[in-house]
Amino acid sequence: MSMPMSTQPPAIARPAPSAATSSTTSSKAAILTLACVAQFMVILDVSIVNVALPAMRHGLGLSAAGQQWIVTAYTLGFAGLLLLGGRVADLVGVRRAFLAGLAGFTLASLAGGLATSGAVLIAARAGQGVCAAFLAPATLTLITTTFTEPTARTRAVGAWSTVTTTGGAAGAVLGGVLTQYLGWRWVLFVNVPAGAAVLAVAGGRIPAADGRAADALRRLDLPGAAAVFAALTALVYGVVNTETHGLADPRVAVPLAAAVLLLAGFVAIEFTAAQPLVPLAMLRRRTLAGGNLIMIFIGGALFPMWFLLSLYLQQVLHLHAVRTGWCLLPGALSIIVGARISVRLLGTLGPRRLLVIGMALSTAGFAWLSRVGVDGDYHTDVLAPFLLTALGLGLAITPTTVTATQGIDRAHSGLAAGLVNTSRQVGGALGLAALATLAAHTTAAAHAVAVPTTAARLQTHSVAAALADGYAHALLGAAVVTATAAVASLLLPGRPAASRRSDHRAVRGR
Repeated sequence: MSMPMSTQPPAIARPAPSAATSSTTSSKAAILTLACVAQFMVILDVSIVNVALPAMRHGLGLSAAGQQWIVTAYTLGFAGLLLLGGRVADLVGVRRAFLAGLAGFTLASLAGGLATSGAVLIAARAGQGVCAAFLAPATLTLITTTFTEPTARTRAVGAWSTVTTTGGAAGAVLGGVLTQYLGWRWVLFVNVPAGAAVLAVAGGRIPAADGRAADALRRLDLPGAAAVFAALTALVYGVVNTETHGLADPRVAVPLAAAVLLLAGFVAIEFTAAQPLVPLAMLRRRTLAGGNLIMIFIGGALFPMWFLLSLYLQQVLHLHAVRTGWCLLPGALSIIVGARISVRLLGTLGPRRLLVIGMALSTAGFAWLSRVGVDGDYHTDVLAPFLLTALGLGLAITPTTVTATQGIDRAHSGLAAGLVNTSRQVGGALGLAALATLAAHTTAAAHAVAVPTTAARLQTHSVAAALADGYAHALLGAAVVTATAAVASLLLPGRPAASRRSDHRAVRGR
């Protein structure tokens, strides 16, 4: 007897998710997390010591100049070696650069926390900066070489950009809490368990290098690296000194003149080098050159924003360090919101339009903030324009980073990452020095005396008013920086027509 035939259609077997695909997705997520945590540590240490400086000075018997060098030593090592760090990642492999940079950064943090003298602390901070210069480009290179699909890369770079831009505010909050409740040494010790944890996981997650590092040292353009390191160090040193000395002062004029000569020498070296540190042909790429130019302006506004508002809240509104940190936190959250929005809008609007919108919002926010005064209030005079400014910066930094690194071949991805980080750091140093100098000179003119430096003098209403006037002018200067960035954004290419057609077909196919 025949079996009855089924009237049901045969079931269509749906392929189960591939274990390899699931594993790859998990591995990429882990790599993104590792890169973001490491980058967060690097940026955090730019600002986390600021609130702890008075305690460090008191604990180690530092002078005012020594106190300043706690910050400057990190900045000089970081900014001066970023290009070399990016190139090393290309030559020896991103895994080696990441692990070596992170291990050195963690050990330098431990040495700084254990420091028994100002000299040891400053040396440890310089060591942190040097190791950060190799670690930071490796984090971005790790992302751009792991996420090759455009949409996934945009999202990953958006996450990296978010931690980069919020590190400054997080440093202010965490630095205040750690200093007040655990002591200043913990602003350095905090990196030790975090670094050890990332090292423990990264060794098994980041793919091994491909063995191209055998002759890396021979191929590295050491004369070019030395020239650009000396040039950027002289430049940062000179602009840092403008805060307390005029442009004609030898402590400013000599380093700046040396920086110009050294940069000219660097260009000459690159023209003749067999394996140049920065192939000059790369700089002819419109996206790379334009993206880095805009990143200089973004850094020139972002770094001073945290600095100026922190001082205004503490010196004019007389908020203590911990409360100041919490008052800066909404700005960090606004940057996160802006970064998330930018990831969603980048494919629709393209980088040029998104950058113009972001810089326009920041310009409006800075102009609004420039109305702060001696009798101001955080909730009524600072919070709303601060959120607007931070939102605009959050919208801008992701498309800038994507633009500056797109289309770069794998062999130069580390260099492109180093250029992006260098542009942000140098822009931040230049912007901070210029706007801090503007604030200082405006304050001096308003009060008709030198800028006050002691807590007792800061208590008078007239001095507080002069300080508020100085910070207001500097914030207006920041608005000029972001407005210039909006104009510079027009130099970028528009969104390719092919990309628009592709997106349109994708939307119709849903």
